[in-house]
Amino acid sequence: MVAGSPVLNQSGPPEFVFRVFTTVPEFQALLFLLFLLLYLMILCGNTAIVWAVCTHSSLRTPMYFFLSNLSFLEICYTSVVVPLMLSNIWGSQKPIPLAGCGAQMFFFVTLGSTDCFLLAVMAYDRYVAICHPLHYTLIMTQKLCIQMVAGALGLALFLSLQLTSLIFTLPFCGHLREINHFLCDVPPVLRLACADIHVHQAVLYVVGILVLTVPFLLICVSYAFITSAILRIRSGEGRRRAFSTCSSHLTVVLLQYGCCSLVYLRPRSSTSEDEDRQIALVYTFVTPLLNPLIYTLRNKDVKDALRHAIISKAASDTN
Repeated sequence: MVAGSPVLNQSGPPEFVFRVFTTVPEFQALLFLLFLLLYLMILCGNTAIVWAVCTHSSLRTPMYFFLSNLSFLEICYTSVVVPLMLSNIWGSQKPIPLAGCGAQMFFFVTLGSTDCFLLAVMAYDRYVAICHPLHYTLIMTQKLCIQMVAGALGLALFLSLQLTSLIFTLPFCGHLREINHFLCDVPPVLRLACADIHVHQAVLYVVGILVLTVPFLLICVSYAFITSAILRIRSGEGRRRAFSTCSSHLTVVLLQYGCCSLVYLRPRSSTSEDEDRQIALVYTFVTPLLNPLIYTLRNKDVKDALRHAIISKAASDTN
C-alpha cells in the first residue's frame, strides 16, 4: 500500500480504495492503454450490433431483439466498471465513498444478473425456433419478448437491491478499507466487514444459485431438446446453420457462467482474492468483447446488415 494513502485515515465517513495493479509507471501506462483499447472495442462492437438491429428491417426478429438488448447490457455493464478502473490505474489510490461503492455494486450486480437471465431467455428463443418452427411467430410475439426482457431486468433489480442493502448494513473496519479488486464486487467487500458474515454469505450463495445455476440448468435443458431436434434435420445445410447459431450462443454462455460461478459459488476457503480479481477481468472485458465478435463473425445476417448500413452511410455522405 502506498504510504500516506487515504485508507490509513480512520476518521470521517467510511471510504474505500482499490488495490493498484502495479506501482511501476511503465506498467501502469501499458495497462491503461490495454484496458482503454478493450473498452473502446467493446463499446464499438456492441454499439454496432444495436445500430444494425435498430436500422435494418430484416433483423427485427425476436433473436436479434434479444441480441441487441444483450449488447446494450454489455455497454452499460462495462461502463459501470471500466471508467472508474481506468482512473485508478494512474497515480495514488483514489478513495470512493461508501455510497459510491454501494451504487457501483448495485448497478454491477443488476446488469450482470440481467445478462445471465437474458442468456437463458435467448436459449428458450432458440429452442422454440428449432423445435417448434411452425409455431415460432405465434409463440415468440413482440409482447412476450418485451415481457421476458422486462422480467429479467425486474428480477435482477429485486435481487440486487436485497443483496446490496444487506451488505451495506454491515460495519467496516477502518484499517481494512482497501478492496483487493478493481471494483466494489460483493465477495471482496464482504471480506472487509467487522461483523459475522455467515448470513450474508448464505444470502450471496442463494442469489448466486438463482442468477447462475437455475438459468444455466434451463439453458442445458433447452439445448438438450435443441440437439435432439438438430440431429433429426435431414438437410446438411440446415444442420450446419442451426449448429452455428447455437454454438455462438453456447460459447458466450459457458464463458459467462463458468467464470461467474468460480467467483460467486466456490467455497470461500478454496478461493483467493487475487484469483477472483483475475477471473473478474474475464467477465468484465473478454465476455462483452466476444459477444459482438462471435455474433457478427459467425452470423451472415448481422454481417450483411452491418455492411449494408456502412455502404448506405458512406453513399449518403458522398452525396
